[in-house]
Amino acid sequence: MSDSLEELRRLDKAHLWHPFTQMQDWCSSEEDPLIIASGKGAMLTDVKGNQYFDGNSSIWTNIHGHRHPKIDAAIRDQLSEIAHCSALGFSNQPAIQLGEKLVNLFPAGSLTRVFFSDDGSTAVECACKMAVQYRQLKGEARPHFVAFGGAYHGDTMGAASLGGIGVFRERFASGGYPACHLDDIDGLESMAAEDAETVNAVIVEPLIQGAAGMQVWPQGMLRRLREWCDANGAFLILDEVMTGFGRTGQMFACHHEAIVPDFICLAKGLTGGYLPLAATLTTEEVYEAFLGSYEEMTTFFYGHSYCANPLGCAAALGSLKVFEDEKVIDSLGPKINSLKEALASVENPHWGDVRQVGMIVGIDLLDHQTGDALNWRKETGARVCRAARKYGLLTRPVGDTLTLMPPLCSSVDQIKSAVTALDHATRDLLS
Repeated sequence: MSDSLEELRRLDKAHLWHPFTQMQDWCSSEEDPLIIASGKGAMLTDVKGNQYFDGNSSIWTNIHGHRHPKIDAAIRDQLSEIAHCSALGFSNQPAIQLGEKLVNLFPAGSLTRVFFSDDGSTAVECACKMAVQYRQLKGEARPHFVAFGGAYHGDTMGAASLGGIGVFRERFASGGYPACHLDDIDGLESMAAEDAETVNAVIVEPLIQGAAGMQVWPQGMLRRLREWCDANGAFLILDEVMTGFGRTGQMFACHHEAIVPDFICLAKGLTGGYLPLAATLTTEEVYEAFLGSYEEMTTFFYGHSYCANPLGCAAALGSLKVFEDEKVIDSLGPKINSLKEALASVENPHWGDVRQVGMIVGIDLLDHQTGDALNWRKETGARVCRAARKYGLLTRPVGDTLTLMPPLCSSVDQIKSAVTALDHATRDLLS
């Protein structure tokens, strides 16, 4: 390393602007920034040589661990050919192969078309713009989207307008899509017929909402959503940016209820957590509505410079090969059960509701004397997560909800140790 640790920290505070971070606190904090230097498997190492368990999979992205030999090799092999070429008027072999692999993860003939972009927000934007243009091309007056309270679908203007968390949406409420936010499936099923006829699409994070604090949807909700959309002529968009690629115990959350959406949005774990890449999958029916002569102006005029980037597609192919070769989904049962048992064994007076879906966990902190929620202004969740570092755990809360989302490669012992670290850190700070 050419720069000293002190110099790196100084330069960070002098020039970087971190996401979801109050930079005044960051730059004036007595606790200097933790700088990650390397990773191996489920472990991260900082520039001082301290090791930590990657308890939130490097913000919900890493799947098979850091420096997995198969994914490393896939990227190196692709680097020997080309790092990037345009998908506008050209194609590349990794993108073609990945498209085939992705559609084959769903029932034959269901989701047949893949549009690549860069991240979760753009995957959602792509689905929504396709839905809007489809209705225009078909001459259908269906301007409205239905989303849910607590939802998070990204930070670009359109995706943010569909979110149900005020801090991400309210400042930018003048832009985006016309959306109705409901509390639950009952609100949708009780919608008046004349209102239902104006609904273009319903969008949801299936099984569990991430940024809402790992809030779990009731069992059967996805099937009821599919039935409502079918009965009312609306599209169903599933945002599986967080839940996709094994997080819930199945390859995709929608597999738990055996339903297929009209659009599915994928990112985060798509490349195993290596490179930015997103995909929006849709049906042949949607795709065919955009076909026509150039003069008819039915083209989907949307795209990014790095759409279908060969390196990202190669990494994603490497990740899918790991799923196949190591039978990752089949191996998750014992790990999920161990996580459940570890959580159940903790008797922490500061822990309220504990929620788990597969390898995803949310733990609400509460006032142990009153049972009430904590004062969010005190950032207790963030302070507990910082305290967990001395027990070898790195994770990040959602407000005062502690979260765990370990890489799927994590061992049973690592999973148990992560739960213990959160228990100890909570007691250290609040007892």
